[in-house]
Amino acid sequence: MMRTVFYVVSVVALLAVWLIALAWPPFVWALVIVIPLILVGFYDIHWSDHNVLRNYPVIGHLRYAFEFISPEIRQYFVENNEDGKPYNRIHRNLVYARAAGTVDTQPFGTQRDIMEVGFTRGSHSLAPKEVSRDEARVTVGGPECKQPYSASRLNISAMSFGALSPTAIHALNAGAKRGNFAHNTGEGGLSPYHLAGGGDIIFQIGTGYFSCRTPEGTFDEDKFIEIANRDVVKMIEIKLSQGAKPAHGGVLPAAKVDAEIARIRGVPVGKDVISPPAHTTFSSPEGLLEWVARLREVSNGKPIGFKLCIGRRHEFMGIVKAMVKTKILPDFITVDGAEGGTGAAPLEFTDRLGVPINEGLSFAHSCLVGASLRDKLRVIASAKVVTGFHMVEKMALGADMCNMARPMLFALGCIQAVRCNTNTCPTGIATQDRQRAKAVDIDSRQVRVANFHDATVESFLDLVGAMGIESPDQLTPDLIYQRVADETERTYDEIYAFLKPGELLGKDINPAFAHHWAKASAEAF
Repeated sequence: MMRTVFYVVSVVALLAVWLIALAWPPFVWALVIVIPLILVGFYDIHWSDHNVLRNYPVIGHLRYAFEFISPEIRQYFVENNEDGKPYNRIHRNLVYARAAGTVDTQPFGTQRDIMEVGFTRGSHSLAPKEVSRDEARVTVGGPECKQPYSASRLNISAMSFGALSPTAIHALNAGAKRGNFAHNTGEGGLSPYHLAGGGDIIFQIGTGYFSCRTPEGTFDEDKFIEIANRDVVKMIEIKLSQGAKPAHGGVLPAAKVDAEIARIRGVPVGKDVISPPAHTTFSSPEGLLEWVARLREVSNGKPIGFKLCIGRRHEFMGIVKAMVKTKILPDFITVDGAEGGTGAAPLEFTDRLGVPINEGLSFAHSCLVGASLRDKLRVIASAKVVTGFHMVEKMALGADMCNMARPMLFALGCIQAVRCNTNTCPTGIATQDRQRAKAVDIDSRQVRVANFHDATVESFLDLVGAMGIESPDQLTPDLIYQRVADETERTYDEIYAFLKPGELLGKDINPAFAHHWAKASAEAF
């Protein structure tokens, strides 16, 4: 029906232009609009891949135009303050305010439904404490570490050059320098932009071994030694898996692999860069720990750790068993949650794999406690940390520090356009389009990154004091409550199973852990 209407309208339009032009010749210029529209409609009917356009030529394009701008329509006109995924307007506005150094207080009471199932809160004290600002830092480095690092309780999580633009990486690193905290390189290798600001670096080694790989894609120890022994590199992190796409290797399309990225990553120009899902340097928990020891040795004793998103619980317990057996311990473990992710990932992996951060963190912490290892290494929480309360929550569940990715991008000017995987980021942050990347003003944005970090840590320490304790190390899960049903709350101590020191090695094992501990092997994943 609409096809017939299109042909009739096209003929009528052409006749109308011709007749009007006879009386008024300049009207012939209307053909500049009419003819292209007719050609578009003719193409839609005969060759379009879209069923809608074949049935509704020309006007069907309105449907795709509105679909294209629908995220902006929802964000600007439909969302309320508690809507918006993955970060709501309340959290985004808080980051913007703290980054700009403006008022971050809230008038007229909470906007949250504090009786909603899932709502979490802390337990304050009638005898609040003054928390020393020295508690904003913690030392990372076990007995075998010769160069321990005094780290901020809050640092920039792993984000690679390639996923982020050169100016974004530069501004983040300069902000880390200004605020005296660390910047994780992500698995994409150590770029000049990670070094440009002079901020402390956590060098991440992924399964592709970028910046320290052979032409065949295996680990190159000599290249690693050159990087690891830079003064600015303070810690080394082995990435086993990540929350956004656990058990899946990263993919950088050929179009993004220009000469600069190829040089930094150690890969060919103009070819897809596909990281394997698993490491080739080791294939067992014992192999992992032996590699940890080797990296610590060749880096002259710098802190070495690994990052993972908890999946099969017995596999993490296998690593714990290997620690007990070999006596080799990492200096830190970063626990990522399934909520994490700054770049692109397959939908099914993002939505359906991985343990959420609170559950994964409490499990990892408890396993280490149960094996009497927890006091010998640091645990870092990484995923969906935005506010000082989130830091309190994670440390009550067992973390010593937190890493933050997407909120740091908000501090850079990210508007959550959710186009990170299209190379068309409107703010110039998640793109390799150099013209778009110029939108990130390094001088001003580094200040905002540092401001946001400092204000969040300040809020965190104030909350710790309000809870009646003098150090984040005294935070315990019984201080955090979650509403589980109408009129009913439970503490995190009740919700999550926690072990006592040595419990996993004894005869009586907590039933919540016994099955996984029985399956765990120190020899193989």
